[in-house]
Amino acid sequence: MVAVKKIDLYVLRKFASLFVGAFCICLFVLMMQFMWRYIDELIGKGLTMDVLAEFFWYMSMTLVPMALPLSILLTALISFGNMGESLELTAMKSAGIPLLRIMRPLIVACGLTGVVSFYFQNVVSPKAQKQLTRMLVTMKETSPAIEIPEGVFYNGIPDVNLYVKSKDVKTGMLYDVIIYKMDQGFENAQIVVADSACLETTADKHFLKLTIYSGEQFENLRAQSSQLTTAIQVPYDRETFDEKTLLIDFDSGFELMNEGMFNGMARVKNLKELVRGADSIYHYCDSVGYEYYKSLDTKYLALPAVSRADSTKALLLGKRDNAGVRPTFDQLPPDRQLVAVQRAQTQVKNIMTDLDWEQPVTKQGYTNARRHWIEWHQKFTLSLACLIFFFIGAPLGAIIRKGGLGLPTVVSVIIFIFYYIINTSGMKLGKEGSIPVWLGMWMSTMVLAPCGAWITWRANNDSVVFNLSTFTARLRRWWGIRTSRNYYRKDVVISQPDYAVERERLQTLTAQCQVYLAEHHLLRLPNYKRLYFAPRPADAIADISRQMEEMLERLSNSRDARLLTIMNRYPELMTKAHLSPFAHRGTNFAIGVLVPVGILVAWRIWRCRIRLYRDLKLICKIDGEMTARINQILNHQS
Repeated sequence: MVAVKKIDLYVLRKFASLFVGAFCICLFVLMMQFMWRYIDELIGKGLTMDVLAEFFWYMSMTLVPMALPLSILLTALISFGNMGESLELTAMKSAGIPLLRIMRPLIVACGLTGVVSFYFQNVVSPKAQKQLTRMLVTMKETSPAIEIPEGVFYNGIPDVNLYVKSKDVKTGMLYDVIIYKMDQGFENAQIVVADSACLETTADKHFLKLTIYSGEQFENLRAQSSQLTTAIQVPYDRETFDEKTLLIDFDSGFELMNEGMFNGMARVKNLKELVRGADSIYHYCDSVGYEYYKSLDTKYLALPAVSRADSTKALLLGKRDNAGVRPTFDQLPPDRQLVAVQRAQTQVKNIMTDLDWEQPVTKQGYTNARRHWIEWHQKFTLSLACLIFFFIGAPLGAIIRKGGLGLPTVVSVIIFIFYYIINTSGMKLGKEGSIPVWLGMWMSTMVLAPCGAWITWRANNDSVVFNLSTFTARLRRWWGIRTSRNYYRKDVVISQPDYAVERERLQTLTAQCQVYLAEHHLLRLPNYKRLYFAPRPADAIADISRQMEEMLERLSNSRDARLLTIMNRYPELMTKAHLSPFAHRGTNFAIGVLVPVGILVAWRIWRCRIRLYRDLKLICKIDGEMTARINQILNHQS
């Protein structure tokens, strides 16, 4: 039995405390995204709190498998970033504990979380998905709640147009009401004008009860005919009343549909049901396709005593002769040949039309079968994503060494969006049949798993590849951005530089720069062939740069402020960008073969050569100023 040590419990406690909060945040964000997607089905339907609570409960159950990988990624980034920022990881590593040993208890915990995710997807999520879909469809069919505006005709009630001049929100009374009731047709409309009215729903929520006070009702006694002229008067009935009640059909109740209607959906099935459903769909589509083939074969292609290759031609050539033999196509006169060709084209068009009409049945069936296999694979990929995201987040947090909710949240969202794009693209391609379903669903795992392994390996070897300062320094070198020197007078100097020796070295450095300028002709365009196919080492300029830096390091102990000011003007030499673009010979050859790319790189190298020419000229000038200042210092000391 493996003993659980204190370091394991400590890491588990830090991870678990953050995981609970991160999971709640991720689940809430996913629920809000889902809710905004279906906001039109929720607003204005008069849904009660118990219905909304049930809706959100089922929604949360279906989103748990998606929230678990994201929360693990965020928690791993924050927890290991906090331990790296507070130097806890450094203390553990200094005690001889490698990063993988620190991660071991969390690897087990994330593996168990993946098992929980698989259980949710295979057992809990299908049942919740069925109930959620059932509620969503019911909400779409539910009549909207009545909200009668003022000053306009409201047509939200079936077969009724209602005009209200004003209303009292507290009492629910409507004033100056005009009603057009058209339940018996537009030509037999009933018009009601009243001083006030009250609208309420019956107890069974199947009718609207409209009580009208102090009004009149007008109704045609005979239907208007389209042949009547405007001069003919149509008799109507006029009724005056003090109080009148109208019942209007309006089903505002929320009654869930039969859940058996949704049993065929792929999302509401477990693994066994998905396999069985996909096989049934394939068998049905193959049977339908075979029946289509037999019907087309019987209708168009089945001809006795004629080979299948010549069946269409033989059918259209005409009658047999007296011997019972059909004439060949070449033996027919030109007009009969034209007729035969036209009839053959018509037959082909008829076949294509029949196939176009029959294709959607099998095409939709195969698409549905691919949906079943997509759901089957997704149950495994989402579960495995819990472990993959941990191997990305934990070492990345150890490398970045930045805790809190700021940077880790941004990084986790970027990684999850990258995963979501790959997963969605693969799912879409698999659903369309462009690629195999298994390849589309495992594409994100194939991309992220090597990334997680590489990041874990670099973090375990204490790599600083993701360190911001290292990345910035590499970027500056690539784009040729130089940092300014910052030499200042030190408070404590152990040994003063030997100015006489340094003066001789300055003269030597100036001579080397002048020789290099004379030999290499830096202002000329670089030779394309020599640049890519016969590159030369840049040892001479590297030696000049090394001597200059060593000299400046020794002279930085000077107490002369003017000398230090002159030293700050020395440039940083680029030693590798003017003789060959890359250090590897094969890379240079590949770029040189790609002539358009090679020309662009050569242009950049020419710019670097011009810059190096100016830098060497500047060094010679500053060497002269440094020599003059050192002479003044030596004269003052003597």
